[in-house]
Amino acid sequence: MTGTSLRTYLITRIALVLPMVFILLTLVFLLMRVAPGNPIEASLGGHVPQSAIKQIEHQLGFDKPLYTQYGNYLWDIARGNFGTTITDNRPLSQIIKQNGAATLELTFFAMIVAIVVGVFVGLVAGRFRDTWLDVGGRFFGILVYATPVFFLGLMAQLVFGVWLGWLPISDQASPLTAALLKTHTNIYFLDAIIDGNWSALWDITKHLILPATTLGLVTAGVFIRLVRVNVIRTLRDDYIEAARARGITERRVVYNHAFKNALVPVITVVGLNLALLLGGAVLTETTFNWPGIGHELVLYLENRDYVAVQGIIVLFALVVVAVSVLVDFLNAYVDPRIRY
Repeated sequence: MTGTSLRTYLITRIALVLPMVFILLTLVFLLMRVAPGNPIEASLGGHVPQSAIKQIEHQLGFDKPLYTQYGNYLWDIARGNFGTTITDNRPLSQIIKQNGAATLELTFFAMIVAIVVGVFVGLVAGRFRDTWLDVGGRFFGILVYATPVFFLGLMAQLVFGVWLGWLPISDQASPLTAALLKTHTNIYFLDAIIDGNWSALWDITKHLILPATTLGLVTAGVFIRLVRVNVIRTLRDDYIEAARARGITERRVVYNHAFKNALVPVITVVGLNLALLLGGAVLTETTFNWPGIGHELVLYLENRDYVAVQGIIVLFALVVVAVSVLVDFLNAYVDPRIRY
């Protein structure tokens, strides 16, 4: 069978994902419009004169036929325009730039925590199968995966913030640091490094530890199980037995051979778990008052600002789809068999 080039595989993968994106955008559009009640009136508190409501509906194009609204909706998204919020008249592009940076910062470090903890515990559990280390690793993985992220966050705040007083329990940085820090990227951790402001970096790191660890541990449960299973399966392969027969030490066999091959499926799971991270980020940001886009989503849900909710949900969906395509490309690059 003739193999497919990497470029052809990528083009095919993108072509296949386009209908899915179209269906996804259509579903979001329809679901937001079949909701009962007048979204404009609900978002403004129900105490606004009908004339003002009609004017806002006209400005947002809600008085146009449904097919016209749908066409404008797709065209705006294609241009990167996610709309303007009803309640505070903020362009969603501004919210994505400012609050999305905070969510990116949180999810990046949460993913690092998830990978480090998940790979380490999974490797130990798989290497020492059927021992107390294996049982403990599996129990830990089930425990952190099954624990609601908001409950884990509250417990972390109580123990490390209230009882021990080691770490701050809310916000992205202290008020003084946030006021004095120069924003280049809106990612506080990176901005502090760019400015060489090490005191601000330490303050930001302390604020980041609890929410990133909380969100990362919940996701680590998936990696623990995956790495453990793959390490056990890889250690049974013929080439591992051949390496042992040649007198290679068990440590080298595990870490130089079995471990590397066991990590290949992790690439796929990292991408797939982005959706889990984004969903968990909504609750984590609310628990820790983290000024991310998930926190903004909750606020706009409470205010029934359906334009803002629609735009943020579409953004989350597009990010997950884009990462899925990127992960498929990386898998095809690492393992050419996937292209067949």
